[in-house]
Amino acid sequence: TQLGYPGPQGPYYCSVGADVSFGRELAEAHLKACLFAGVRIAGLHAQPMPGQWAFVVGPCDGIDQGDHLTMARYLLNRVGECFGCVVSFDPKPIPGDWNGAGCPTSFSTLPMRSAPGGFALIRECMVKLERRHVEHINAYGEGNERRLTGMHETAHIDTFSWGVGNSLGHLRVSRTTEMQDAGFLEDRRPASNMDPYIVTSMLFKTCCLD
Repeated sequence: TQLGYPGPQGPYYCSVGADVSFGRELAEAHLKACLFAGVRIAGLHAQPMPGQWAFVVGPCDGIDQGDHLTMARYLLNRVGECFGCVVSFDPKPIPGDWNGAGCPTSFSTLPMRSAPGGFALIRECMVKLERRHVEHINAYGEGNERRLTGMHETAHIDTFSWGVGNSLGHLRVSRTTEMQDAGFLEDRRPASNMDPYIVTSMLFKTCCLD
């Protein structure tokens, strides 16, 4: 296998093999460090861009989400030192025909997770979130406009959108949530460098206090 500048994205997502999977040792060392430290990390996987990895933190209650994500980021940088790697949280680390990096944030309340009526509450949240779309975008991470272009599995930053089972919208609801009339919503707008305390606070305020 000839290595060098990577070919177009496609074979790297959730990949296996030395010719397409780069950085697994670091990603798995980070996972183990988080587990050892008591961080609520739920998993990891390779992303569409080579060398790009995602990890999942949660579920958490309220402000705990910010605490656990902040510690996970700290540990990632510390583990990166051991491997001689610099970690980037930039929402578009490599310009061009490559996916950016987001921090999709799932949110729910007990009534949203309860049937019957949970899905109706989620739909009400979408109306509120659309009304405050610009306010949320402005607080969801620096440089996010380079990522939310309407390309590379994103919706355009200027236009609010959501859908069931639609990963190309700004917000997504799973088909299971629709079928069971209860579940959660996923806000896909936050950038990878977002402040988790701000994002979780804004989701709560918009969905529950408006």
